[in-house]
Amino acid sequence: MKIKRIIPCLLLRNKGLVKTIKFRDSTYVGDPVNTVRIFNEKEVDEIFFLDIDATRSKKEPPYSLISDIASECFMPFAYGGGIQSLHQIDRIIKSGAEKVIINSAAFIVKNFISEAVKQFGSSTIAVSVDVKKDFLKGHMVYINGGTTRTGKTPVSYTKEIENEGAGEILINSIDRDGTMEGYDIDLIKSVSTSVSIPVIACGGAGSINDFRLAFKEGGASAAAAGSFFVFHGKRRAVLITYPSYSEINSIFEE
Repeated sequence: MKIKRIIPCLLLRNKGLVKTIKFRDSTYVGDPVNTVRIFNEKEVDEIFFLDIDATRSKKEPPYSLISDIASECFMPFAYGGGIQSLHQIDRIIKSGAEKVIINSAAFIVKNFISEAVKQFGSSTIAVSVDVKKDFLKGHMVYINGGTTRTGKTPVSYTKEIENEGAGEILINSIDRDGTMEGYDIDLIKSVSTSVSIPVIACGGAGSINDFRLAFKEGGASAAAAGSFFVFHGKRRAVLITYPSYSEINSIFEE
């Protein structure tokens, strides 16, 4: 059986690491390169870096920072944020990232994902889908850092993304982001049962059991988290951590 992945998902802002709650109220948590060194020691399998300001500010991806991360990172990592062209993807990959994570441009730019897959391969292209629960319409997809509603449901949209050839989907609950109150299992399950490509759960992990539920109840192929890996205790003191092998193994025990 293939071991499911547990992935630190780290947010970049002005070349530093931050953590948000429901996509707001960001708190500085450290330097990305130093954080990578800690995760190296903990033998993490994979890391995601998402620049949360790049799309709205229309900035270029931080290629020099991506290169700095690559020079220190012992494990595969993916970068997302502000990606709107094949040229940017090319530069990101050449800077050392193994994968790119595309969000707003997947919705805005027609055929962008299919063109990216054609040039770089499906294993290089992941799509991040930010979802918020509306009072009347239920789960809806948002872009531009969670500020613009697309009118698409997560199920219909992720099917479109799959048809364009994306290698995997990062499904992120805006309502659960940073709360450490558990994943939105209904959301994860609705997507994982509708597409055949890997689905990565994100938003809300606060315990080992939350990962277990994302896999066993939600059907996720991987689980990503931020606060769980950078905060400790009720006062949310910054402490970079990662589960031990025995804790990870316990997730998959019946």
